[in-house]
Amino acid sequence: MGFSLKIILTLFPDPSYPDHIYVCLPFFPHFTPFLLLSPPVPPSLLSDHLLTRGDSVVILDEVNDYYDPKLKDDNISYLRSTHGDDAFTFVKGDICDEALLEKIFVDHKVSHVCHLAARAGVRPSIDDPQVYIHSNIRGTTALLSASAKHCVKNFVYASSSSVYGGSKSTFFSEEEAVDMPVSPYAASKKACELLSHTFSHLYNLPCTGLRFFTVFGERGRPDMAPYKFIDRISNGAPMQQFGDGSSSRDYTYISDIVNGVVRSIDRPYKYQVFNLGKGSGTSLKEFISIVEKYTGKKANKTILPDQPGDVPRTCASTEKARTLLGYDAKVPFDEGIRRTILWYNEKNEIKNCNAVMVSNKMSTRKRGREEEIGMVVEKKSKMAPNVSMDNLMIPGNLAATY
Repeated sequence: MGFSLKIILTLFPDPSYPDHIYVCLPFFPHFTPFLLLSPPVPPSLLSDHLLTRGDSVVILDEVNDYYDPKLKDDNISYLRSTHGDDAFTFVKGDICDEALLEKIFVDHKVSHVCHLAARAGVRPSIDDPQVYIHSNIRGTTALLSASAKHCVKNFVYASSSSVYGGSKSTFFSEEEAVDMPVSPYAASKKACELLSHTFSHLYNLPCTGLRFFTVFGERGRPDMAPYKFIDRISNGAPMQQFGDGSSSRDYTYISDIVNGVVRSIDRPYKYQVFNLGKGSGTSLKEFISIVEKYTGKKANKTILPDQPGDVPRTCASTEKARTLLGYDAKVPFDEGIRRTILWYNEKNEIKNCNAVMVSNKMSTRKRGREEEIGMVVEKKSKMAPNVSMDNLMIPGNLAATY
């Protein structure tokens, strides 16, 4: 029996990212989940994956002008050209609009929510915390309320590695206490985790939070360091380096994140939080060096003091996600940057780059698409290794499909 997913993509009111998406996914005929994509996950990647496996998609986006709206238009055009105009529906709107959410839940008979939309950014949250309360906390509460009212089968949402604050642990574990955030953004994400636990407890709403660790890759946010560094170093433009270069991040390539998101959607739990990261860190100094290697150019950088709210390092423990989701990041940082530069060069018609592959002449678009589609999550007839049935919630006859 084939499985069709109904997907709602939302490009949310978060102006810091072009692609916040709702995606709806049914696991069996007439089973309609609802997925909301956020800043870390470009919609054209996750939705491409879901559309390829037969799901329908509805995109909800506020389409603000934080940066050029053409970036969003290009992603929508990509989906239309790849899958056809009838494969998904686009709706302009805001997840804080409760009447709009009600209409979507009713019209599309939503059964699953993957809520990844948010106001992103640590530093901007210090300057304007109120907007983070509105977009992240109010928006999440609106979606949780609608989900509980309509008895959805699974609510998957984006948290952040920022909740760990200045943790001194070698690997950040989901078992750590995260009650000392160092920015309004991190505090808003922790609040979302608490709210989801409350709704899970009160309404038996299955909730899974995903703590993303610095996502990067093709079609990523233009305000994120990987894109900014590649763009500025490629063009010889001045760039800023905050700190001495020793700060470290667990950068996670987009295909690994999409894999983890889909695995979470396909495996409902009563309440869980998972780290989605690579499990190893890269220093800022090494990061810039790798970009220089693949662009063939030296960075024109200015060294500035560390920024308030930034944490010195992040590194995910992924053991829990590996055990309960079957998640395992595959793409090393060096390779992820190379692929991202290949995409950037193709997009901007830059030739003769050091990142061009010698052993594989496949174009960036073909390679990226084959990997995004090829990395499709294992069939739902297979359970993740070592998954305990305790705390795993499988609605109705969905149990037979794992």
